[in-house]
Amino acid sequence: MNIAALPRIDEHMTVVAAEGGAVWHALGETLEQSFGRPRSTGYARLVGVADRTASGPRPLAAGSAFPGFRVAGAVPGRELVLVGRHHFSTYALVFRLEEATPGRTRLRAETRARFPGPGGALYRLLVIGTGAHALLTGRLLAAVRRRAEQVR
Repeated sequence: MNIAALPRIDEHMTVVAAEGGAVWHALGETLEQSFGRPRSTGYARLVGVADRTASGPRPLAAGSAFPGFRVAGAVPGRELVLVGRHHFSTYALVFRLEEATPGRTRLRAETRARFPGPGGALYRLLVIGTGAHALLTGRLLAAVRRRAEQVR
């Protein structure tokens, strides 16, 4: 999948009071927990995601998968690139970690997606247009922040 060719949807950011390694670890655990829940796997089945089960190496690395996403690239402590597709969208979620100040890490989540056809347009309206995607991405980043900061 050519991620750069996907239209940019948005980017969310948080600063975590933890080193990059702790944030990286918390990111992997939070993604696995969040997308491995029965509600997430049910939703994945409903929209017809390509990756419906957890598979591949752990901790997350290129080739790992969990409901809704496949890891296309991973540079531990720096960047995690997730891709996916279903009936209504082809998408990527790119997490970037960078030092904000000593002992603090900036965690960014960039979303890119294409929503083909009338079904895709309606799906985009429901997920992006209502603000649901922004809300859920913000909650995900907050969960990563809480988990990483608890380790300290």
